[in-house]
Amino acid sequence: MPTSTAAAVGNLGDVLQPIAAASQSTRSAFLMIVAAVALERLFEVWLSRRNTRRVLARGGREVGAGHYPVMVLLHTGFFVALVLEVWLLPTWPQGWLTLVSVGAVALSMSLRYWAILSLGDRWNTRVVSEPGRPAVARGPYRWLRHPNYVAVVVELFALPLIHGAWRTAVAVTVANAVLLRHRIRVEEQAVYGTDHE
Repeated sequence: MPTSTAAAVGNLGDVLQPIAAASQSTRSAFLMIVAAVALERLFEVWLSRRNTRRVLARGGREVGAGHYPVMVLLHTGFFVALVLEVWLLPTWPQGWLTLVSVGAVALSMSLRYWAILSLGDRWNTRVVSEPGRPAVARGPYRWLRHPNYVAVVVELFALPLIHGAWRTAVAVTVANAVLLRHRIRVEEQAVYGTDHE
């Protein structure tokens, strides 16, 4: 290899090394955010189980349980796909898109916890109806029929885009839309006694 070519390759290595280090650094930071969101989701699973026991003890009943394993698989698969895409495929933060995505995730979490607080022990990851209790009309439910689902849709799309993982954002958003179409029908029937599309 001529000296000038070797020097150019050496210079390229010098240029790429900080880029690779920066990429590793942003990936690690992003994976810490994903881990924090996953832990928050595990808290929600615990909260949901507690709420299910309470509502069932008051005479409630679960409806439409057939779709629940699919929902668990989708949300678990979301985290797996997100980690794999960021780790194995070329993704990187995109400046303004990263900032907008971080803001969207923060707002979606705020909306979800506002919905959770408004529903109290009636909030659940399952559809558990309690005969004789009217639908909640406080908090975000004054304006939105399904604020929790709005929050989940935004989070599933925005969280991957923090690190440019657009494949996961698109695939999971489409799969979630199909699942939510069924889930909302089940919930509408349980809460309102009709299918409000």
